[in-house]
Amino acid sequence: MPDPPGRNHWRAPPAAPVGDLDEPIPDWIGWGVRIETSAGPAEAQIDHPDDPAFLLVFTHGAGGGVDSRDILTVRDTALAAGGVVARVLQPYRVAGRRAPGKPEPQDRAWVELVGALRSDLGPELPLIQGGRSNGARVACRTAGELGARGIVAVSFPLHPPGKPEKSRRDELLAAAPAEVVVINGGSDPFGVPDPADAAEVRVIAGQPHSFAKGFETIAETLAPWFRCWRH
Repeated sequence: MPDPPGRNHWRAPPAAPVGDLDEPIPDWIGWGVRIETSAGPAEAQIDHPDDPAFLLVFTHGAGGGVDSRDILTVRDTALAAGGVVARVLQPYRVAGRRAPGKPEPQDRAWVELVGALRSDLGPELPLIQGGRSNGARVACRTAGELGARGIVAVSFPLHPPGKPEKSRRDELLAAAPAEVVVINGGSDPFGVPDPADAAEVRVIAGQPHSFAKGFETIAETLAPWFRCWRH
């Protein structure tokens, strides 16, 4: 197992798996790291298995954190497939704000922090990035600049509630040529992307923007996709 990189870091016991996986998570260690960006410091929780196959950098929605059950399900599924997982608390949340502000500085800070994480955790590893809601938008918008190979978009907000004319489809398409997997609730008031606009769009029937159930579907959707990155 590696030692934590030489940044402002702290040891952190790995959070317990959420229990929706069919295969065990390999031995791993966890630590936290603070990363300076042009928008202020970000924080990341790192989960690092033996012999990693890829790096997943994943982040939260506008007012959220990185310990929601859907995010932990994504983490556990990636770990079981051999991925290093960095769950990022973006600078505006570290500063105590709920709204991310304008896209440009948010995207710039994301590019900076992902670059720092790749440098520390394995620049040779295939990069997969993603997030839920606003975090999914950031991951899609920056995929080309960062050379991401894949995107996991949970609850991608296709439009503001009740305003389908204000589509964010262009942000989703901006992720090309990365392979994008979208997982949305069927009753999401922010809308559901068209299946033609991603490699896969999985809809969890009856679920709103924040999932109350269906976590096993998230794992079932992502497990075979993550395993493809082992080779």
